[in-house]
Amino acid sequence: MRNLAEKWTAPPNWTAAEITIPGLVVKTRPGLFQNIVSGNLAGWAQAAKMPAMGVGAFSPASGEAYCAQIARDRLLAVTARPLEVASGWHEAGFAVTPVSAGLHVFAIRGEATSELIARASTLAPETHSASSALVFGGVSAIVYRHDEDLLVHVDRGLATYLWVWMHKAVANISMA
Repeated sequence: MRNLAEKWTAPPNWTAAEITIPGLVVKTRPGLFQNIVSGNLAGWAQAAKMPAMGVGAFSPASGEAYCAQIARDRLLAVTARPLEVASGWHEAGFAVTPVSAGLHVFAIRGEATSELIARASTLAPETHSASSALVFGGVSAIVYRHDEDLLVHVDRGLATYLWVWMHKAVANISMA
């Protein structure tokens, strides 16, 4: 029987993996708790003491608890500690679904970040849209800024693909 796993790139050791060129560093961002919130976002905001609207693509988020908008009635709640709001359906008309195990987060930092964005997305780096969900490097992702980093949340199964893509993309970036 053929070993079909041979054709797939093995994932790197994410704790040590780093892409570095002058003006750009890409690493994994561990330790974030990620939850999809759907439905009545005003009810969510009241229960969680978090915003009812999240940041859009390339928009800045800050703090240890924030939200990224991914659809009109859906957002990704990102926290440094587990949410105090239970997962599941709530009478206030919203649902909370933990997705930390399903999403990998890349942190991109440096003056060449906009050069990588230009290769990864059709949106200009200075553009801010209502939704942080977009195609980044050929895959669906949730992309926004947090402090000095550009954070890219991608399905864990596509993280190795995006990692290889970013390796190839940064090879063409020159900060001369």
